[in-house]
Amino acid sequence: MKKIIIIILPIIFLLGGLSAQDADAILKKVDENLSSENRVFESEMIIHGRRGSRTITSKTYSVGDKRSFTEYLSPPREAGTKMLKLEDQLWIYSPATDRTIQISGHLLRQSVMGSDLSYEDMMDDRKLTEIYSARLTGEEVLDGRKTYALELDARVEDAAYHRRKVWVDTERYVPLREELYAKSGQLLKRTTLSKVEKIQGRWFPTVIVFKDMLKQGDGTEFRMTSIQFDQEIPEYLFTKAALKQ
Repeated sequence: MKKIIIIILPIIFLLGGLSAQDADAILKKVDENLSSENRVFESEMIIHGRRGSRTITSKTYSVGDKRSFTEYLSPPREAGTKMLKLEDQLWIYSPATDRTIQISGHLLRQSVMGSDLSYEDMMDDRKLTEIYSARLTGEEVLDGRKTYALELDARVEDAAYHRRKVWVDTERYVPLREELYAKSGQLLKRTTLSKVEKIQGRWFPTVIVFKDMLKQGDGTEFRMTSIQFDQEIPEYLFTKAALKQ
């Protein structure tokens, strides 16, 4: 019996090491698809509330994970509203009041225009490998696609979600489903990602449905109607002066 234990234990340790290494490699491939030097995209945010649905369109310019500028295009009530992110600071300009306000601290957890996304969700565009350590827990089939099931644990203090469960397409290396948890273990949000397209050499999900588990409604559908990577973006967009132009 002792000889069997001596033989099995190294095998267990070896498998454990390989699992951790595989999980990190999978997460790195996800980052390679989802992250970019910069991007320009137009989108529709369809908010399915208790009293019906409404659609908000916008155009966003993003450089790395530190700077982004968004202008809302429709409906008339939201048109002209602009958001500017610089590092960990966020400013919003409202044409109705002609005022620019800064959103910070716990206010970042508030809903964006009544949607299931928070300002924090929109701001944190860091690579997953910079925020989380990963564990491979198995493989599952979702909607006919084989996926790796990963559990991610935050290794930085300012992570929006302490733990995540992610199901990653084994061929295209994009997430197809996510569950986002608080430090207490409470499930905060679920997301499903679909309409995966090959765009400029990378696989990218163009439709994401967010469901805030703490609020009523049928979730928020985020559709990218156009997206381009590695574009030339004017520097002036990333200034507070651009908010009122």
